[in-house]
Amino acid sequence: MESFRTPYEKQVGSRKLLVEKDVLELGEKIAAFKDGKISDDKFRSLRLARGVYGQRQLGVQMIRIKLPYGKVTSRQLRRIAQVSEEYSTGRLHITTRQDIQIHFVSLDRTPQLWADLEKDDVTLREACGNTVRNVTASDNAGINPDELFDVTPYAEQVFQYFLRKPFGQELGRKIKIAFSSDDRDDAFTFIHDFGFIPRMEIQNSQEVKGFKVLVGGGLGAQPFLAQVACEFLPATEIIPFIEASVRIFDRYGERNSRNKARMKYLVSKLGLEVFLELVDQERAAVQFDPEKNPLIEVNNFDYQELDPVDINQLFTNDPVYNQWVKTNVFPQKQQGYLAVYVKVPLGDFYTDQARSLAYLLDSLQLTELRFTINQNIQLRGIKPEQLQQVYAQLSVLNLIESGYGGLSDITACPGTDTCNLGIANSTHVALELESFIRTNYPKLIEETGISVKISGCMNSCGQHGLAQIGFHGSSIKTKEGTLPALQVLLGGGKTGSGAGRMAEKVIKVPSKRILKVVQLLLDDFLEFHENEETFNDYFDRRQNGYFYSLLKPLADVENAIPEEYLDWGQNERFATAIGVGECAGVIIDLVATLFSDAEEKWEAATQAFLQGRFADAVYYAYSAGIHAAKAKLIEKGIRCNTQQGILMDFDTHLGADFGFSEMNRFSELILRINKEKASETVAKAYLNEVNEVLTKLKKKHE
Repeated sequence: MESFRTPYEKQVGSRKLLVEKDVLELGEKIAAFKDGKISDDKFRSLRLARGVYGQRQLGVQMIRIKLPYGKVTSRQLRRIAQVSEEYSTGRLHITTRQDIQIHFVSLDRTPQLWADLEKDDVTLREACGNTVRNVTASDNAGINPDELFDVTPYAEQVFQYFLRKPFGQELGRKIKIAFSSDDRDDAFTFIHDFGFIPRMEIQNSQEVKGFKVLVGGGLGAQPFLAQVACEFLPATEIIPFIEASVRIFDRYGERNSRNKARMKYLVSKLGLEVFLELVDQERAAVQFDPEKNPLIEVNNFDYQELDPVDINQLFTNDPVYNQWVKTNVFPQKQQGYLAVYVKVPLGDFYTDQARSLAYLLDSLQLTELRFTINQNIQLRGIKPEQLQQVYAQLSVLNLIESGYGGLSDITACPGTDTCNLGIANSTHVALELESFIRTNYPKLIEETGISVKISGCMNSCGQHGLAQIGFHGSSIKTKEGTLPALQVLLGGGKTGSGAGRMAEKVIKVPSKRILKVVQLLLDDFLEFHENEETFNDYFDRRQNGYFYSLLKPLADVENAIPEEYLDWGQNERFATAIGVGECAGVIIDLVATLFSDAEEKWEAATQAFLQGRFADAVYYAYSAGIHAAKAKLIEKGIRCNTQQGILMDFDTHLGADFGFSEMNRFSELILRINKEKASETVAKAYLNEVNEVLTKLKKKHE
């Protein structure tokens, strides 16, 4: 593999050295896996944490490129285009977490692909798997006229801090974090494990920046609304709070049943008050130093003083252009500047378009673009006199569709195109619906109060539970076979300030009848809603049963026609072919594998100690102890489902066998990690004690 380090970057401790270690390790693990030296489960866990995800088609991988809050420079965009063209198919997919995904990549080529991306500081690390995932943020952060302050530096700080942290590598499930720029909550903080909304307080006659903090939200088959952890947390405290919470989740979170392993279940099980008490206790061990992890000013565009701009003064004699301006162009908080939103159907665009967008950024001397959570693109820092040039360039790229954020701006996951868990072809459904709405309801293209979101299955990658009109893939059994179907959900969305509502299931209908479903819903709303009544207000007034009755005739499958046994975009008769999902990573219980993992953790602990990373050394040693104890418990046939449970069970069933007693418990030794900050002295003592225990456990195993 070719080196991607410059002489300067070869300095000890540089980020590039860490990256090269990651990339080389991935290559080594791939070789070991192919030689049968690593189990499939263990290898899957490792590759997922490096952004390498299996897809529906055998022998190829999906690669998720991690882009914090969706930001890319022109240089990075060119690099992503080059990688997609060389290793994939040339198609780029924008996700609802502001990442980019490319598909059909050979596993053997993933290390070099990663190395190429890192030449321009683009990472795959922890883009998938049971890790701290990409940090998302409102796409208008930094330019929002209503924001109290720019949340982007805080999102960047969180992203940088949690990358490669040992306590975030093998969680029970993934952790998702979002920052909203204001109380409108465009980042949907209420469905995240951690959500942050900016606040300001006066303390000692000084303005202090902080956040309203939400915890324990999530979508999926069983959605949870996040709970308010605190109304104001100083901005300097958010990383210690997240770290302490993740450590508690790592220790107390479910490990056996991955369907119950998200942090939302732990918060619900313990209760918010108990969860926060544990977090507060854990903070004694958190070693966050703001001076070593400073805020980075990421919005470095040189804004100048311009005259105010009125959107209405930008109109011309071209009605198509005017509609685009009306729906896709917004004034920034920086006086005289405009943000342009590029609508990208299904979030799919191609390398030639990406390179042209990079050229556009450079030609206008813009520093970045951002991918949005509704799978579109935002350009910022546009001057009014540049707007028609931008429109002309986007027109050449076939990217001037109006209606950003409106009814026809549909969000959809890849579905059965590539996903193992997909039931419905959500991408083709979305294309059909967009065309149907634009043709039959042109006046609603600008309607931003009704969103449509589609997921290929109930797991909510298309965020169907957040939509006023949502659908997820399903099926209906009949005498003649199985019909592809969509579950209809209504009434979801944000209500502001970290609050929201989940869409309610109404009825399941054959997929090929979905256009009629949308027609009935829109016609009914347009005819019977009262003045100023939103779709969700109308849904609340009419109630679920009304819409069930409205759509019930479409659910009758007694006379289903042959065409309805074909999913959208397919020529073959529908059959559910659900594979094994990888979003949750894997859970490994093999004794030998666990001891091997313990040895790897111990090696990482010693390396971290030698490098002066004492907090990391302590956590790696803690993990080694947990893995070894779990191995011994499983060897005895004792079920383990949380790290805390492992410690308690070891005390009860095995402690005496290894020299522990009521006065000297194994759990007390291991849990010293949360008693104080890890200085060199503390770390050295802890590692020595854990090493003695590991030696005993390993000796009895052998």
